[in-house]
Amino acid sequence: MPSFDRFSDDASSKESPAEDQTRFISLNQPQSEKHCNNEVHTGKYTIITFLPKFLFEQFRRYANIFFLFIALLQQIPDVSPTGRWTTLLPLLFILFVSAVKEIIEDFKRHQADDEVNKRKVLVLREGEWHKVRWIEIEVGDILCVKGGEFFPADMVLLSSSAPQAMCYIETAQLDGETNLKIRQGLGQTAHLDTQGQLTELDGQLECEPPNRRLYEFTGNIKLMQDSASALPLRPEQILLRGAVLRNTQWVHGIVIYTGHESKLLLNSKSAPLKRSTVDRHTNTQILFLFFILVALSLISSIASEIWNGRHFHTDWYLGFSDKAPNPFFYNFLTFIILYNNLIPISLPVTLELVKFGQALFINADIDMYDETSNTPAAARTSNLNDELGQVKYVFSDKTGTLTENVMLFKKASIGGVIYGANEHYDVYEEHLLMENLEKHSTAPHIRMFLTMLAVCHTVVPEKDEESGEIKYQASSPDEGALVDAAAKFNFKFVERTPSYVELDLSGKKEKYEILNVLDFTSDRKRMSVIVRTSNGSILLLCKGADSVIYERLAASQEYAEDTVQHLESFAAEGLRTLCYAFREISEADYEEWASTYYKASTALQNREKKLEEAAELVEMNFTLTGASAIEDKLQDGVPETIDTLLKADIKLWVLTGDKQETAINVGYSCKLLSPDMPLLLLNEDNMADLVENLQRQITEFGDDIREENYVGLVIDGKTLQFALDPAVKQDFLSLARSCKSVICCRTTPLQKAEIVELVKHHVKVVTLAIGDGANDVGMIQAADVGIGISGNEGLQAANSSDYSIAQFRFLHKLILVHGVWSYNRLSKVILYSFYKNICLYIMEFWFAVMNGWSGQILFNNWAIAFYNVVFTALPPFAIGLFDRNISVESMQRFPQLYKESQNSEYFNSKVFWKWTSNAVFHSLIIFLFVVGALCGDIAYGNGESGDYLFVGNMAYTCVVVVVTLKAGLEMDAWNWPVHISLWCGVFFWLIFFLLYSVALPIASFTAEMYYQFQAVMGCGIFWALLFVVTVASLFRDVAWKGLRRTLWKSLAEEVQEAEINHMDPTEIVKKSVKKR
Repeated sequence: MPSFDRFSDDASSKESPAEDQTRFISLNQPQSEKHCNNEVHTGKYTIITFLPKFLFEQFRRYANIFFLFIALLQQIPDVSPTGRWTTLLPLLFILFVSAVKEIIEDFKRHQADDEVNKRKVLVLREGEWHKVRWIEIEVGDILCVKGGEFFPADMVLLSSSAPQAMCYIETAQLDGETNLKIRQGLGQTAHLDTQGQLTELDGQLECEPPNRRLYEFTGNIKLMQDSASALPLRPEQILLRGAVLRNTQWVHGIVIYTGHESKLLLNSKSAPLKRSTVDRHTNTQILFLFFILVALSLISSIASEIWNGRHFHTDWYLGFSDKAPNPFFYNFLTFIILYNNLIPISLPVTLELVKFGQALFINADIDMYDETSNTPAAARTSNLNDELGQVKYVFSDKTGTLTENVMLFKKASIGGVIYGANEHYDVYEEHLLMENLEKHSTAPHIRMFLTMLAVCHTVVPEKDEESGEIKYQASSPDEGALVDAAAKFNFKFVERTPSYVELDLSGKKEKYEILNVLDFTSDRKRMSVIVRTSNGSILLLCKGADSVIYERLAASQEYAEDTVQHLESFAAEGLRTLCYAFREISEADYEEWASTYYKASTALQNREKKLEEAAELVEMNFTLTGASAIEDKLQDGVPETIDTLLKADIKLWVLTGDKQETAINVGYSCKLLSPDMPLLLLNEDNMADLVENLQRQITEFGDDIREENYVGLVIDGKTLQFALDPAVKQDFLSLARSCKSVICCRTTPLQKAEIVELVKHHVKVVTLAIGDGANDVGMIQAADVGIGISGNEGLQAANSSDYSIAQFRFLHKLILVHGVWSYNRLSKVILYSFYKNICLYIMEFWFAVMNGWSGQILFNNWAIAFYNVVFTALPPFAIGLFDRNISVESMQRFPQLYKESQNSEYFNSKVFWKWTSNAVFHSLIIFLFVVGALCGDIAYGNGESGDYLFVGNMAYTCVVVVVTLKAGLEMDAWNWPVHISLWCGVFFWLIFFLLYSVALPIASFTAEMYYQFQAVMGCGIFWALLFVVTVASLFRDVAWKGLRRTLWKSLAEEVQEAEINHMDPTEIVKKSVKKR
């Protein structure tokens, strides 16, 4: 046994005072420092801060700033041709709708906060128990929490109703895990169960400052009643806010962190802000339109100056001698206001409401509801619905995501013998293990192996009082499966206390005193338990990954080679493996090491690191016992879903912590890899070898580099560490992009996030990450779209995601149906919104050409204001919520249909400017026909002619009809919401037009529109124009649509026509695939 002095000296030399970072809490005394109160406030606003915060949020959007600027310009006298309120009122309406939405959402947050803050708990003050509201709890208070109650703050457990200060807690609100966990107070405080004893408690508690680490805690407690030195506090003594006390009548604890300094609240961070590709493209087009608006305003202002200069002295009736024309800058502002509605003011709120409606459809989809877990799909954000339809890369965890995370003990290797190899029986029915336990030469190894299964864990047994059956509460499915396996082999784990565990060996009780537990961490990849057996010997039992166990084995292990071969065969079957080893420690060596371990456990700085160093000193010279193999079955529908995603030209990368052989075999079973697919393995020990290998592979790919090849790439975590180095990552990415499938093994959570970031930022495609565990949160938040699976590893992934589903197979419909529909619909909503605005408001430019660039408007002010918010408001909602081109069944059957949305064929710069050009064309047709008809003939037989509003109202009515029919023309599904949305807009305009024209006696501001409805509707030219203009405007659209669908039909259109004709589209899709 090595000396432990080296660690002690090193630890003391590295220890540095950090008094300023340590929290000191006096027991039953006033605190020397003021700490955070226990009030929780998760709301965004208060009555005082609502207005400034809300306005700040709203005016971070460029569109709102622009329209506010226009609204302010309209208040300047003699500048606005459209009146003072035509922009301000719609803007205020949109802000009002957003404000109501924010208030409702925030009111719910405040209600939830009030409910929590007003809960009550027993607090010991002035020697008496008082019922106190949570909001009044302070650091240093001693609380009594009853069974079934939530812990109101982070506490150190002092005592409980159970023996030796034990208690059980449920941490579902913290990590989503519903299994019970055990917590245990110190032996020195376990007796503090009366009011008097707690009142007399004196001393000081010192601990680390508040932090977000849920599973770590460093602190010491010094009791005046105990002359001994500081007692170390570890996570086992901590009761966190948000956890619930279970199976325990009461606990006493002292408060250490309150309110927003508690670990639960420190971990309640908001998800990163994500914007969809469509949103970014839309903002770019808005910017271009703004420059066009400025250009049109400059052209109009210059033209106005030229026109005024030519007519200043000749046309006396213009009155320039009495009042000079406005200067250039005033004219420029006038035209900015005149043309500002080229950018649709209602677009942001329209998109927000449409996306919200689409999210409700996702939530209500019964096909994505999992009956087993009673879990529906949940859209936790609606901003990324369209992004689901453009995914190019999917990054998936394996365990719990592709697999069920329900573990079954399948095989074992003990003393060089495999158990569970018989294909006709499972490992229990085989009976070979129990037979060998009685008479085989490896019986001592078998006994030790089963003992380790039953002892080396953190499982808590929960006994049913009625039936007497024991249910194991395990922190992971792996541990539960191993303990359950030991029980089936008659090594039944029946009781756990802080000081010992008890086994039932076929009716014979056997106790093991727990001396130390060296916890599992992702860095250690192992856990150990040091126990004292009934005969007094001290054993260290260790289980972990084969890589870390084998490097700690003593020399000359009899069954090491056989076990390695068995591990490889287990991994080849896709089983999860663990190795088991032990050593015996002498009493003297243990006492020496325990002293070192105590120093590490009481260190306030770098405690975890020092504990790992201490563990390294004793975890050595192991004797290998054997290995276990656990099956984690694939979820239902996983192979079919992956096959579908690959056919949709979506690349799937699996990022897993499993060993390489296991990951590869799961890859085959889930159809990510094919038997005839060549595999490219990257397993390098240093950077130089990796660089050489990458260059060689890139050279072999030649011109096919960065193009998909029928090759699978597998890389392990150690090599990945080198591959993600800035100097190498571009070559690694080029190689990975050249492969059809990629599997990354032994990856850490950080590496998962780095891989997603690498593809996201360098390939410039939409990425999706899906996982079910806390270790997947990083990549879920790094991806453009994060999907969380609410599985057996808790809800942290689901709570951090953009969308949550219960099973991987539901990704099929979420992407191929909801994603495509949302993208298609939102693309049409955006394009149509710009189209209808440009169609109407560019007409002001045509009118300016004819009116001497005077800035005179063609339409009534309120007709302008209500155009977006009333008369053409419904068609975008009908398009965004109810339009669909292909049935759900075909979308799911033919993943090839996904490519059109994946390649952004529905919305891009080319499509946007086609729509814009079409809008300009329609606007020009309408204006020229209306003006031309009235210029060439008189309006009425009696010789009367109308004014500019007569022309404007004719043109306006034609525009409303044309843009409404254009919406219908672009929709693929005509149903009752579509009909209502189309005809209601025209109806609303006619009603408004009628009422406005007859309201003069009541409302004087309607004077300019008096009798306009009767004048327009009584004009025969108008009815002729309405028909001719509609046909002339939309003839090109109908003709082009017919020609394109005849000669250059898309795959989606072919499938759509097949469905209409009740034909099976299978042959159509097959032909399309062959053409590619």
